[in-house]
Amino acid sequence: MATHNDFGKEAEEFAVTYLKDKGYKILTRNFRFQKAEIDIIAEKDNMIVVIEVKARSTDVFLLPQEAVNKKKIRLIVSAADHYLEEYGRDNEVRFDIVSVLPNGNDTFGITHIENAFEAWDAN
Repeated sequence: MATHNDFGKEAEEFAVTYLKDKGYKILTRNFRFQKAEIDIIAEKDNMIVVIEVKARSTDVFLLPQEAVNKKKIRLIVSAADHYLEEYGRDNEVRFDIVSVLPNGNDTFGITHIENAFEAWDAN
């Protein structure tokens, strides 16, 4: 199996392909602001969609999406605010999580959770 970082990159590539197939326009990847990183910023139906990709090699102990805690949410929301300001965007924003788990045979299963959290959840 791939190393941890390779697996994460492969899962993120899979998520990007999945999102494009669903009609999302990828605006940027790995957007950084201070201590935060947003994996994918996309647009669909005139909405900015901030996407956290979570991948695990197994779901025995924790589902990938369960790894997004309050601190991570605050960092993502802060980075999203900065992105919108930096690029002069005033679109509505939605926060999604794309969870990726291996299915075997070098394929992945994906769970896309729309509106996984909102800015007020981070308080």
